[in-house]
Amino acid sequence: MSGIPEATAIILTTAERTELEGLVRSTKTEHRLRQRARIVLLASEGLASRAIGRAVGCTTGTASKWRVRYAEKLFGGLDETGDRGAEPKYTAETGKRILALLDQPKPKGYARWSGPLLAAALGDVDVQYVWRFLRAQKIDLAGRKSWCESNDPEFAAKAADVVGLYMAPPENAIVICVDEKPSIQALERAQGYLKMPNGRALGGHSHDYKRNGTSTLFAAFEVATGKVTAAHKKRRRRIEFLDFMNDIIAAWPDTAIHVVLDNLNTHKPRNDRWLKLHPNVTFHFTPTRASWLNQVEIWFSILQAKSLCDESFTSVKQLRDHIDNFIDDYNANAKPFVWTKSEVHQKRLKARFADQ
Repeated sequence: MSGIPEATAIILTTAERTELEGLVRSTKTEHRLRQRARIVLLASEGLASRAIGRAVGCTTGTASKWRVRYAEKLFGGLDETGDRGAEPKYTAETGKRILALLDQPKPKGYARWSGPLLAAALGDVDVQYVWRFLRAQKIDLAGRKSWCESNDPEFAAKAADVVGLYMAPPENAIVICVDEKPSIQALERAQGYLKMPNGRALGGHSHDYKRNGTSTLFAAFEVATGKVTAAHKKRRRRIEFLDFMNDIIAAWPDTAIHVVLDNLNTHKPRNDRWLKLHPNVTFHFTPTRASWLNQVEIWFSILQAKSLCDESFTSVKQLRDHIDNFIDDYNANAKPFVWTKSEVHQKRLKARFADQ
């Protein structure tokens, strides 16, 4: 008797043969998968593994391996890549350990976790794997952002009220957004251009400066036109706010005025006698800690970037004149902001990394 074992027999159905032949003919099939399909087809014709290896261009062991796998698992056997070597050193459990550690107090003396600190605390995880895992999870340990999360239980109702004014303002009425930009500093500092060693020229200012006082700007942004009405005050008390509102009413007499405001205490006293005396004025307050819904905040950022940033002022009067000139030019070409977000959601932040 021969000591050579008999080759595993392969018997194909018509459907199996058709699919295997399709794999062999397809130019989009991976080379290794085409090779395995040919091995199975030749095996079904009764060829020995040695003959199949010569025909396909592989070893006898490879031919035997894939005919046996197909006999056991059919097409599922062809998808297997065989032994993959040692088990992976790091698993999903390792990732959970990293996320859980991020929720623990940082090492004493450190402000935040870093890759090396995490690796040292874990003890058995390489720092390079820590970095790879954090990148895969899109966790930036060095990046920093500040936020203000609204905890207003009436967030949805207040937000809908304000956004409704933007999307569908009342007919025959004026909608304005009002707020203050307090303590604008009149800083005096040298300005000019610096030429760097590489030839690049940059505008800038000196590090040293002189303080020449401050001013508070009250502004009303008209939602329909984008125009701004402003007034300069020394302080931001209730009396200054009402003086500004009286100027607004004088500009639009006998007109219904809807005013969007934040929750500053000067805007909403307990007993508002002023509103009772002006029934044509309605105050609409943004949700707590959500003053970003007030469109005048967008205009304040434009003012800061285009007019105030890096400028030098020798007096408060020069500062105020500078702002007035900017507002005159802005109003000459004013355009309303296009508010497209019809729904505003109260999104809660995740408190822990392990909640990823």
